[in-house]
Amino acid sequence: MLGIHWFIIVTVIVLYIQRKVYIKYGLHNIEYERYFSDETAFVGDEIHMVECISNKKLLPVPWLRLESRIDPGLKFQSQEDLDIKYGEYHKSFFSMGSYKKITRRHRIKCAKRGFYSLNSAVITCGDVLGMEETCKDIELSANLLVYPEIIRVEEIPFPVHNWLGEIAVRRWIVEDPFMISGVRDYNCGDPLNQINWNATARSGEIMVHKLEHTSSPSLMIYLNVDDSENVLGYVVNRDIIEKGITYAASIAHYALSKGIETGFGSNGYTVEHPKQVVRVAPGVGSEQLKLLLEVMARMVVAQSKAFSTFVEEDIFSGVTNRDYLFITCHVDEDIMSKIARLKSMGNSVEIIRLSPESSRDKDVDSYGKQVV
Repeated sequence: MLGIHWFIIVTVIVLYIQRKVYIKYGLHNIEYERYFSDETAFVGDEIHMVECISNKKLLPVPWLRLESRIDPGLKFQSQEDLDIKYGEYHKSFFSMGSYKKITRRHRIKCAKRGFYSLNSAVITCGDVLGMEETCKDIELSANLLVYPEIIRVEEIPFPVHNWLGEIAVRRWIVEDPFMISGVRDYNCGDPLNQINWNATARSGEIMVHKLEHTSSPSLMIYLNVDDSENVLGYVVNRDIIEKGITYAASIAHYALSKGIETGFGSNGYTVEHPKQVVRVAPGVGSEQLKLLLEVMARMVVAQSKAFSTFVEEDIFSGVTNRDYLFITCHVDEDIMSKIARLKSMGNSVEIIRLSPESSRDKDVDSYGKQVV
């Protein structure tokens, strides 16, 4: 009988000691790291999130729980050691022996474009019986940039092939009045303001300026994040704007592959620069494509200013000889007046009208005017 009492007393003492030991030293020399297998990906790609945890001490840890929030735009495949609630609250469970390291690779599908930053987590451990536990916050640095999906331009409700082909041809056959390469004989129909009077006086015959052809094609894609004419700028249908971003990325990818200078702008903003409009000047090459995709990936679907005000900035800066593509859910009178101004300055404007079916608006011509 006395032996049973001693056994109970010793057991209680041991449990008490181990509880104190694990509460004080359980998380000591526990190191945790999390990172993605790739820094960038496209919507639909599968990558891995890698977890590495090390117990750098003699004391084994019977259980560890790691909790964090991960955006539901990253879809995890279910597995036994990973608990996911509501699509975004993640728990990983570990059991660590002395001086042991565990590495796990979780397969993830990138379901939505965006900038994903996993910068913190909570790690918890406790005694053998789980009667008491302790936890601490840990800082992480795992970032992933998911680019918009690139689709075939044939899937876009707009004749991209023909339109970009017209741009390329038109730019090389139209003379630029500001690029003078010499003089030539006067031809019937030449405007009087192109007469070179000095050359005319020297030769005794009427001579006019010889003009170079205009510069390489320059395309600017503008996305309007307003899904209605709501003056408050609140976006209700975010999915339709996301479709617009997919169209913008796909057209930019195709145009750049054809050597056309391409830029992008929006009255939305990026995660790093709240309330500051997005505007990337036209450029060419793979670095330009990378820049455009990064900007589109970081975009927030929310208004920084009215789209008409955004477009007006180009009018004030005197932009000319540029081809614009507006991707928008609606075209009001204010926007149409800005389109008319851009056209009068020597620019062209085309419109992709976003709708639930994303069909091109057949009642709007190349310059956004209603056809009657």
